[in-house]
Amino acid sequence: MSTTVNADLARARAQATFDPLQLTYFLYDGPEKTKRKRFLQNMAISECEQQKFRRTAHLTREEQYEEALRKSTYAFKRVAELGLSDQADLFYFREPLFRANPHPLALHEGMFVPTIKQQGTDEQRKKWLPLAESFSVVGTYAQTEMGHGTFLRGLETTATYDPKTQEFIINSPTVTSAKFWPGGLGKTANHCVVMAKLFTQGKDVGMQSFMVQIRDLETHQPLPGVSVGDIGPKFGYAAMDNGYLSFKNVRIPRENMLMRYAQVLEDGTFIQPKNDRLVYGSMTLIRAQIVGGTARALAKAVTIATRYSAVRRQSQINSGQGEVQVIDFQTQQHKVFPQIAMAYALNITGRRSIAAYNRVSKQIEKGSLEELPVLHALSSGLKAYSSWEMMYGIEQCRLACGGHGYIEASGLPKIYANEVPACTYEGENTVLCLQTARYLMKCYAALTSGEALPPMVSYLRTAQGGRSQLSGKLELEQLIAAYEHRAARMISEAGARLAEQQKKGMKPAEAWNNSSQLLVEAAMAFCQTFAVRAFVETVQEAKLQPSLKAVLVQLCQLFAVQGILKYSGQFTKGGFLSDQQVETCQNKLFDLLALLKPNAVALVDAFDFPDQVLDSDLGRYDGNVYEALMEYARNSRLNESEVHEGFFKYQKPFVDYLNGKSILQARL
Repeated sequence: MSTTVNADLARARAQATFDPLQLTYFLYDGPEKTKRKRFLQNMAISECEQQKFRRTAHLTREEQYEEALRKSTYAFKRVAELGLSDQADLFYFREPLFRANPHPLALHEGMFVPTIKQQGTDEQRKKWLPLAESFSVVGTYAQTEMGHGTFLRGLETTATYDPKTQEFIINSPTVTSAKFWPGGLGKTANHCVVMAKLFTQGKDVGMQSFMVQIRDLETHQPLPGVSVGDIGPKFGYAAMDNGYLSFKNVRIPRENMLMRYAQVLEDGTFIQPKNDRLVYGSMTLIRAQIVGGTARALAKAVTIATRYSAVRRQSQINSGQGEVQVIDFQTQQHKVFPQIAMAYALNITGRRSIAAYNRVSKQIEKGSLEELPVLHALSSGLKAYSSWEMMYGIEQCRLACGGHGYIEASGLPKIYANEVPACTYEGENTVLCLQTARYLMKCYAALTSGEALPPMVSYLRTAQGGRSQLSGKLELEQLIAAYEHRAARMISEAGARLAEQQKKGMKPAEAWNNSSQLLVEAAMAFCQTFAVRAFVETVQEAKLQPSLKAVLVQLCQLFAVQGILKYSGQFTKGGFLSDQQVETCQNKLFDLLALLKPNAVALVDAFDFPDQVLDSDLGRYDGNVYEALMEYARNSRLNESEVHEGFFKYQKPFVDYLNGKSILQARL
């Protein structure tokens, strides 16, 4: 980083009305944890320089995979040497190495090992965890198939139990039954947790998870009956070897079915789990974690866009007074500032999501499954909500950077391509919304029958009817009330439509399909309400300096108002919000943009991304954007030779041909 900071960026940074370091402490749970984060990141940054790890932009896909494998093995080796075990420590040490790029061992750590922990018996964990944690066994999680993804009951891979040999026979009976997309499967993994339809004693007893070896541990060659490989280039994820996998009569011992909850006895008797959702516990964890990941991805994108907006000068506001920083334009503020608010909101929502998962997991360990349905509904809906908002927000940030936002050097194409797949992996978003809606419909049924409601949706009973008291001050409690009213009404409308369709004689499944768009919208309203309440309550409860709290309150207001304006029809339906109140929100939005402008750079600085993590020439802390862009351009591989060989092979002969033809025609 240069010692000279761009003057425009320095002035924008100096305008802040609060100390950004205090906000960094708020985000990272205090000074000590912030210090620890910086220590680990700086250590990793230094080691990256020593190891001469390369930026990915100028590498081929094959080179990116090899470089990612080099980084992965180095990172896990250093983690072992340093004795790091805390999840936050692990994340912050690795982040500078991977820089928003996926890596081939991610699914081993993120899905394979957690699944063994959650789904394995004590004996299975004793056997498999030491092997997995020492990387003697490298695994991935194979659920999605060529023809089916989120619809688990439609998966076609079969595991048929043979009581004579006490083995399961794994088969991929069709082309569409091939496992497709698991990360690390293409070239890295030698084992898989395979989700397959279990047949025992002549019955289909549903999806279960099986430990299957797919490659020889010494030669790494596929085992007999196993067809496996990489699926090829994708939109992003170039360093990840997403793979395909199919089986032909592959036998595994009975002990390789993960049997913590469901079991197959020696004679083939199937023991049903207490709750079918227990079998999918690792997916619930990943969905809960994705929310925080979307927050961090959006935070990176908006850091780039905000800093660049302070550096870039373009056009005039007042004639004759010179070009201004694009951050001065209200239209630019409208693109960027709501994404700052969204990044903070998703950060806090992600914390609450993980806290809910940890709380319910402890209850499950004790045998209590009461809150499992609400955890599944919440994690499914928030995963969809957060990834959709992240996708939209990153694209807004890219557009806010103009043409330079399109170049890889900006960092934005990589963030977009590598993070947006969250909208479809670990459950396609629309399907997940409908899973959340099923829970909400059960709550609606409880409401109509006078039963008690879970605390998270207690507003279904109290929030309907009346008119909003929302005023120009935009009191935070009034904003929460507006979101709760809208969610309660939409959930009730979806429930009423569902009942009405069935009264017309439709079967439940048909009625559900005919109500599905309304159900998705109701699920999103539920998730947005959760996010607004989480953001507001966290800010209200935090012990912060008054100047910082004032800015965070403005962010809360911007987050909530932007949502009201985006879905104004849903908030005004039934007269809860009047046209005048919507206009008040519109005017307040413009006021908030102006109020937040002096603090915009400080708000993104507080995310505390080192340049080596942000990996963006537009988002550099020092603001020396144009020098960095020119260096990036000069390093293009096409510039390795002054004249590319293609000129002599194709371009010059083509021109000579045309010129020769023209001369001949002239002579004729």
